[in-house]
Amino acid sequence: MRDGTPFTGDFGQRLRQLRAGSGLSREALSQASGVSVRALADMERGRTRGPQRRTVQALAGALGLAGDEAAGLEKSAAGGRPRPRTAPGPAGSGPLALPRDVLDFTARGPALARLLELAQAAGGGRPVVAVVSGQPGLGKTAFAVHAAHRLAPYFPDGQFALDLHGMDAEPTTPRDSLARLLGALGVADAAIPAGTEDRAGLWRSLAGERRLLLLLDNAAAESQVAPLLPGSGPSVTLVTSRHALAGLECVDRVDLALLRREEAVELLARIIGPERVAAEAQAARDLADLCGYLPLAVRIAGQRLMSRPHERLGKLAARLAAEGRRLDGLQAGGLRVRAAFALSYRHLPPHCRTVLRRAALSAGADFSPETAAVLAGLSYDDAAACAEELTDAGLLHSDAAAERYRFHDLLRLYAAEQVDTEDGPEVRDAALDRAASWMLRRATTAALHFDADHQRAVPQGDPDPDTAPAGRDEARAWLEAERAQWLAALRRAHGTGRHRQVVDAAEAMHWFSDLNQHWEQWVEVFRLSAASARLLGSRREEAVHLNYLSWAHNCCTHDARAALGSADAALAAARACRDGLQEGWALGYGAGALQRQGRMQEAEERLREGARRLSAEDSPQGRLAELTLLNTLGTLLRETGRAAEALDLHQRSERLCRAGVPGRTDGVIGLYLAVTRLHIGNDLAALERWHEAEVTLRQALSALEAAQVSSWAERTRLHLGQTLAALGHPEARATLRSARDALAALRSPLHAEAAEALAALDDAGLATT
Repeated sequence: MRDGTPFTGDFGQRLRQLRAGSGLSREALSQASGVSVRALADMERGRTRGPQRRTVQALAGALGLAGDEAAGLEKSAAGGRPRPRTAPGPAGSGPLALPRDVLDFTARGPALARLLELAQAAGGGRPVVAVVSGQPGLGKTAFAVHAAHRLAPYFPDGQFALDLHGMDAEPTTPRDSLARLLGALGVADAAIPAGTEDRAGLWRSLAGERRLLLLLDNAAAESQVAPLLPGSGPSVTLVTSRHALAGLECVDRVDLALLRREEAVELLARIIGPERVAAEAQAARDLADLCGYLPLAVRIAGQRLMSRPHERLGKLAARLAAEGRRLDGLQAGGLRVRAAFALSYRHLPPHCRTVLRRAALSAGADFSPETAAVLAGLSYDDAAACAEELTDAGLLHSDAAAERYRFHDLLRLYAAEQVDTEDGPEVRDAALDRAASWMLRRATTAALHFDADHQRAVPQGDPDPDTAPAGRDEARAWLEAERAQWLAALRRAHGTGRHRQVVDAAEAMHWFSDLNQHWEQWVEVFRLSAASARLLGSRREEAVHLNYLSWAHNCCTHDARAALGSADAALAAARACRDGLQEGWALGYGAGALQRQGRMQEAEERLREGARRLSAEDSPQGRLAELTLLNTLGTLLRETGRAAEALDLHQRSERLCRAGVPGRTDGVIGLYLAVTRLHIGNDLAALERWHEAEVTLRQALSALEAAQVSSWAERTRLHLGQTLAALGHPEARATLRSARDALAALRSPLHAEAAEALAALDDAGLATT
């Protein structure tokens, strides 16, 4: 040294003596050399015994060393650098060589292209880390291996694959993984540090200057992966896991979706040959559907067919079509879909296992945390936390916008099996009954927000008032989102004899159903409630719900024959209990069905009889029913060429609306007034009083849109468009086009009328927008 003291010890001791002799603190040397304080500490303490040449050169320059002094420092560093135990083989050879590529690998083009971009751009100070995660059976490992083979030419310094055994009872520890990686780089066993942190430091030092491709397969958690990631340099690391590994920072994420149908068929063709697929093209598509486009399931089906070269694809498709045997059919040798699911299921905490299997009892395509909570017998917060954990584990898919979750079809079958195995029929039935009761209580309370008799009071009876929908907007959103759940609850309540709950729920739905006339499910709702009312022995309620059922047949499924049958049954029940209000409604609904069948004279007779019967009723319900029948009668008169009579009748209805109905809110009367104005506008149009018709129809449309009654609003838009077309108005085409599309979405027969009106504009060559 400069003070004449000879150098002693290894690189760390020499560096510490040089720094002390120069009067520099670690912080000062770090700032002068560009080497971090932590790295300097590791060197001086012997944790890093052989830093790379460029690091030593930076330190020598910062210390002002030259000639023999600089050469001596480099010599001591070189002595601590690892030496290969044998002559290195070609990149990627040895105990951590990449697994064999899948020769029939199919699809995943965009994901592969993304990794190729990352590999080509690798370099600079930040290594690339790509995490491939997702549900069991997506083919994460096959994708990562295939990608690694594609990327290998970009990484001449080595391609290493390490199975972290994340789904085993004892996953590989970072300490053991680092030892294998260091050994693959040629570090002798004796030179590998004892501690995990020291091994990680040495690994980062060695990997930092090499172009390495690292495949870490089947990771259990972030803590298992983080110590293995290079800290700098041009490397690329691919990590596969059934978990999201959301705690890993600064990583790219590769989302593998299910195969598209055509991709699943292509994979099948690559396994068994295109000739067999072409010979049974529809059966191949059916197999893809039954496999849920899950790569593992498609591969198993293909391998099974490959082992049976003379078996028809249709035979396997027929076997898989039976849900109870589908998972049994999806196994070939050691490949089994059920086993892949079971591996993940066994690693879940007890509450999460309960949520997963009980959620399979939910109805519909997706479910909410509250549904999972009631089925599992947990609190909302616990169920929501489990649902998020199941999503991170790749066992559920979460909705991008709402807090809702869904299964893959095959995983749902597996979860349902676990209900049978672990819970048994008594526990399952208790969960279903508990959920049905909870759902119907909430659905009833939510629907009462729309009931004309409850609009001035907050509905009571929700099973959890703290989380109950507040106001009509929230109630409507809940009823629409949970439609499958409360409908299933209604079925179960009816099937288990809870008929009062069924009738009360359907009664609460009455006004809400008007807002969603395009729901075909109303037929089932009111069929169940009518049957429950009959079983309760209540003729009046039976008449009420048979009338609702007739309405549903008329307005929701457009089945006039069924509507007439229900109306006649309602009429008989109403007369048996001397209920004039329900008798009037039954006559009106029956007339509507007769009108749709073209039986105009019979329809007119029923409407006039119904209006006379209702005029004797002095209740608010009687006045509204009378308004409805008068409007329906006016429509029939217009359609039979008596538009002037229809206009007189509808104007009478308008006067009744303006006079008001005691006990009914302005909102309800405003809705009836808007519908009446629609009829008046159509009467004026039939009389070719086009400008008056336009003004009236625009008023009606504005009110119906504000009330969010889409079925009536779009009907009004159609008639407004027809009136504008007759006037040669520039808005005619856009109005009719909007009505056509909306009516098609509502599955309304008026969609055809709107399409014809648009075609008539084209034929007339009108210059409308």
